Amino acid sequence: MGPMRELLATDHRHVLEFFLVGLRDVSEPTVDREELLYNASVLAHYAQISTQSDVEWPTPANLSTVFDHFVSDTTLMHDSQMMEVAGTQCLLLAGFFEDQMRRRHNIRWYAELGTGFFSRAAVHERSPRKARLLGAIGRHFEPWRQRHAQLSRELRDHQHLMTPSRPPTLMKPAEVQNRGAATDRLAS
Repeated sequence: MGPMRELLATDHRHVLEFFLVGLRDVSEPTVDREELLYNASVLAHYAQISTQSDVEWPTPANLSTVFDHFVSDTTLMHDSQMMEVAGTQCLLLAGFFEDQMRRRHNIRWYAELGTGFFSRAAVHERSPRKARLLGAIGRHFEPWRQRHAQLSRELRDHQHLMTPSRPPTLMKPAEVQNRGAATDRLAS
């Protein structure tokens, strides 16, 4: 595998590690490890799911989509899995994409919705261990939302540019010269 292919190759594990390291960097050392891993997995999941996915719940385009699917439709309020999806989407959009969503949406209101979604998911979750985790994410929703937003800003401020060791040449030097001469003739 060449150096450029290695830069572009990624899998679920690499994406999870990327967000895990990023969230760890913006978190206090005392942050709960399970909550950290869960939040990294939320970001990794949505980084790999299209807004047009037919296989899983698609990544929502904006918070209006969350409202339409999970607030307007009250039939999902007792479904743990759907409430968890709603909570993760609020976390993603009100957190990681806070700066983009703030122009159109009340972030504080959606953060409160996210807290409620995780709390409902915890109440209806059958696994006691997962119920505890979902409850903890609900109780700590705002600090996690803020960490997601901070990570997003840091990633934008310190863009990771992939630069190959040698830039690819699209045209041979002779072709560039001939094209320049042809352009000069057309301009005359």
